[in-house]
Amino acid sequence: MRAALLMFASTVFFAFMVLAIRLASEQLHSFEVAFFRSFFGMLAALPLLHRHGIGLLKTQQLPRYIVRCILGTAAMFCGFWAIANLPLAHAVSLSYSSPLFVTIAAALWLGEQVRARRWSAVVAGFIGVLVIVRPGTEGFSWGSMVAVTAAVISAVVAIQIKQLTRTEPADRVVLWTTILWVPMSFLPALAVWEWPQGMTWLWVVAAGVLGTAGHMFWTRALKLGDVSALSPISFLQLPIVALLGWLLFAEALDAWTVAGAAIILAANGYIAHREAKLARQRPVTGATPAANKPTE
Repeated sequence: MRAALLMFASTVFFAFMVLAIRLASEQLHSFEVAFFRSFFGMLAALPLLHRHGIGLLKTQQLPRYIVRCILGTAAMFCGFWAIANLPLAHAVSLSYSSPLFVTIAAALWLGEQVRARRWSAVVAGFIGVLVIVRPGTEGFSWGSMVAVTAAVISAVVAIQIKQLTRTEPADRVVLWTTILWVPMSFLPALAVWEWPQGMTWLWVVAAGVLGTAGHMFWTRALKLGDVSALSPISFLQLPIVALLGWLLFAEALDAWTVAGAAIILAANGYIAHREAKLARQRPVTGATPAANKPTE
């Protein structure tokens, strides 16, 4: 029950982070919104130092953190651009394709054995992506490919996190990530810089605090419960975001997005179930299963 409540809290926090990003993007470029999310997210993570002490920063994996954060920054820029320029439900639906790419990357990169049933789920998930993107039709938008690019890069980042968490505590991963994101996101933001005005300050602060809090709840939920049981809770982000998009931005939810999202989420649920089952059978080998985590 505690794990379920933590995952639900994470889902709500990430959903409202998406809303804050969209509201901030009405004045600021998405690159600048990403910087402020990183900056205020770092400030929200600093209390971890008070809890664990300065020793939390000691690591022999700094090169891995740097590579992980470079890729994470690129994924964040793509994801934030998609949130700013696509209908919210459309952008979030495509972000949920990341676990499909994680399965492929785990097989190619980590040598994880993926059997026919999981490959079938991956294929089904990609059919869901095609249903949303609709290449070759009038409904196709190259902006959708930016969201898919964010999902692909996020999958690579997820594999790196799997490798890091074998030796690194979760709070260290969160802290180093938020610290390194700040300088990495600052230079691109500087090219389009303008100071936030009025309520925009509230939205950029909220994006940072909500994102870091959601990340912390997410990692703690996965420590306490099975990914197969928790993943369906994370899917609640989509209807929450779709409702907010309809209420605040008059965004209609088209049938293609609903159908494609349903296929993707069903495929993700099955993949999470199979990964959790295999992890229980072989607790010492293979990669740690990753739940469906929204854009950071």
